[in-house]
Amino acid sequence: MPIPKYPILFMKPPSSLQDPFKPVVVPSIAENNQADFECELAVVIGKPCKNVREDEALAYVLGYTVGNDISTRKWQGSNLGSGQWCFSKSFDTFAPLGPSLVSPELIKDPNQLRLKTTLNGKVMQDSTTADMIFHVPRLISFLSQSTTLMPGDVILTGTPEGVGFKRDPPVYLQHGDHVVCEIENIGELHNTIEYESKSKQ
Repeated sequence: MPIPKYPILFMKPPSSLQDPFKPVVVPSIAENNQADFECELAVVIGKPCKNVREDEALAYVLGYTVGNDISTRKWQGSNLGSGQWCFSKSFDTFAPLGPSLVSPELIKDPNQLRLKTTLNGKVMQDSTTADMIFHVPRLISFLSQSTTLMPGDVILTGTPEGVGFKRDPPVYLQHGDHVVCEIENIGELHNTIEYESKSKQ
């Protein structure tokens, strides 16, 4: 896709949050080779933040953690999603975060961190936050334009190459899969995949 002029935005509801080490539950409407992984740096806001400049944006960060932006590709974009992204990324448990919240004092530059995803022990993503199109200060400044970011708000910052639907052949999350998202100096986020229909059997 062409590099966008501005960040592409979508929102996840609080119900999409999931604890580290607990299952990501794929609902019945999103089974059958749709669910995908996206390892991302997660930025947690620490104080009300509105109309901040890029050079002051990091002062509003409470800490950093690991996120997995689980997405169902058939409900995204021009497929069943009719061009929007929110529904495909907003199902319950589709935003696992953790395992720790690391102070900005320990992460001097959030855009110099290695991140990696492994699926059932196989490395799928191996990159660095230096490759982000929009770095963390830019994202915070952009999002705070006339919208107040509140303490506890979480910004998922985007994922590098290696996601399942871009592979040949595509790789989608299956019932029983184990996904590990890891970011340097923060930790590892572990989640198993549970298909809703199979968990009811």
